[in-house]
Amino acid sequence: MEAQENIENEKKYNKWIVALSIIIPVAVAALFGIKLKDFGVDIEPLTFLPPIYATINGLTAIVLIISVNAIKKGNRKLHEKLNKFAIALSVSFLLMYIAYHMTSNSTTFGGEGIIKYVYYFILITHIILSIAVIPFVLITYVRAISNNFLRHKKIARITYPLWLYVAITGVIVYLMIAPYYA
Repeated sequence: MEAQENIENEKKYNKWIVALSIIIPVAVAALFGIKLKDFGVDIEPLTFLPPIYATINGLTAIVLIISVNAIKKGNRKLHEKLNKFAIALSVSFLLMYIAYHMTSNSTTFGGEGIIKYVYYFILITHIILSIAVIPFVLITYVRAISNNFLRHKKIARITYPLWLYVAITGVIVYLMIAPYYA
């Protein structure tokens, strides 16, 4: 009976999960192409943001690793706090990423040869998985707050490596393109 009740608690969040999983990538894509200067907003390019949001990606990866270690040691409260922190970090990253791209021109990768293909492989997988991980993070979180820990654990085994990959590759993409920032 309790398991069914937990699933019912999850279901009330499904519309939000679907909506956010669509709205976030669409909004990022739309805002990525908008420059505030085009709307008469006189703002200096926020060129200081990339190293900050790359650091946030790195911190997210560290927090995720510590979080998994905490739950493996049975420390559910720490695990919960760290995952909430990881979500907050990801939201902070996203806001800074959008702000940067709304005020600055995109930087073109200048590497040549095999490194160019490596860069674009990492970049493309990073982008695709950063979109794909959104519903996984939301579902994993909802299952936890709905006290459906068996289902939470099952999906967390998928969410964790995806989210970790996105966080780590975010740092790698930054490090690879940093020499080409204007």
